[in-house]
Amino acid sequence: MVTSEPALWQYLHDPDVQLMLRAKRGDDAAFSQLVENYQDRLVAVLYHLLGNQDAAEDLGQEVFLRIYRNRTKYEAKAKFSTWMFHIANNLASNWRRDGARRREAPLAGSDSGPLGARPQEQLLAEKSALMPARVLDRNESQALVRAALDSLNDRQKMAVLLHKFEQMSYIDIATAMDLSPQAVKSLLSRARENLRAYLEPLF
Repeated sequence: MVTSEPALWQYLHDPDVQLMLRAKRGDDAAFSQLVENYQDRLVAVLYHLLGNQDAAEDLGQEVFLRIYRNRTKYEAKAKFSTWMFHIANNLASNWRRDGARRREAPLAGSDSGPLGARPQEQLLAEKSALMPARVLDRNESQALVRAALDSLNDRQKMAVLLHKFEQMSYIDIATAMDLSPQAVKSLLSRARENLRAYLEPLF
């Protein structure tokens, strides 16, 4: 029978786990380092997941607040990032269930250049008419990625964000999302099919 000790030993070598264990012992500087390491990444994932910058920032703060409040109960049973995104996923699910989803305009003025802010569907329709006559610029490519992600359901979107943006393994994603690794594999497979179906008509 395989025990969990090798896995736990592996996690103990994770620098972020070491920081969290120091925070557990009362080292606030270690906790501050974790916030610095992950805050921007966490907020970025939450923004792509929820489509609302204010909510992403608020939930990002709440994630770290919960981690700090529960620091003395922390056990190194997974990577720190896996535990953090598990909390984030639960908070995001609660936020959606509460009916508080209020999407911001998909493109801020700084992202849209001379076109101005407008719905993603309209912008994508314009790009579709222009392609392949020119190459998409960076802002338009970002808009296309956001629109494609928004075509996925919430669980598919979270799995894609963790796998592609955070390079997390199936096992770590499964832990973060309370799923089996096989369920994560199926989610990502369906997400790839949906993304392909969404993007192919545009090129």
